[in-house]
Amino acid sequence: MSSKPDSALIIVGHGSTVNPDSSAPTFDHAEVILQSGAFGEVHCAFWKEEPSLRQVLHMVDRDDVYIVPNFISEGYFTRTVIPRELELEGPVTQKNGKHLKYCEPVGNHERMGELLLKRASEVAPGVDPADCSLLIVGHGTNLNDNSAFAAKREVDRIRELGIYGEVFNTYMEEAPLINEWDSYTTRPNVVVVPFFIADGLHSYQDIPVLLGIEQETGTAASQREIFRQNPYVLRGRTLYYASAIGTEPAFAELILAQTALFDAQTSTHTASV
Repeated sequence: MSSKPDSALIIVGHGSTVNPDSSAPTFDHAEVILQSGAFGEVHCAFWKEEPSLRQVLHMVDRDDVYIVPNFISEGYFTRTVIPRELELEGPVTQKNGKHLKYCEPVGNHERMGELLLKRASEVAPGVDPADCSLLIVGHGTNLNDNSAFAAKREVDRIRELGIYGEVFNTYMEEAPLINEWDSYTTRPNVVVVPFFIADGLHSYQDIPVLLGIEQETGTAASQREIFRQNPYVLRGRTLYYASAIGTEPAFAELILAQTALFDAQTSTHTASV
């Protein structure tokens, strides 16, 4: 992607008032992009942390602004909260002399499956994927199935490649449940990749308990060794547990790719009008 020294980039995350690791990946990716020179300015904004969504536009000097949600899927926050807080009128908004371009969330990018495979391979080096069951873990809920749909979409793509012995989308709150992982996997090795943006409450507390790695929830991921103690021998299997996919350094590339996709789609639409 060509550099945009006259444009600014805002990366929007959820953030958390209780989890110190929630915003870390967003800040990390922002720093990588800033150092790359891809944009003249790079800012972060959050729903639950500072700088807030309502503050961030006041921090931007440039008039051409790209906004990328650092979310795993389309949903309430990307469709309602972010547009409302930033007063967006659609993909393109003119506001106070600024040209705001609202891009798709990072999790929608077609390279997401590639990153999931990379993370799975790194957490279980030297293990033959044919002898592995790969589990992509989403939240899942009866109230909002967007994250569940996104996890299933990526699993379908990975399954078609035929790399792993078996691949499952599994969830914390709907079937197939992650706490029943040994009932539907058949391979001797099991690789688990949380389909979340950050190593937050779910990936460092809830899922380890559901898997059987730990008996009770613990402290923040940054203060623990849970992701560095692989493999675990549980329920007659060898289990490898990865950190959340959103901590993958290549996520910065996908953020940039979403801005390039926005330009391509806008150019195509303009040409067809």
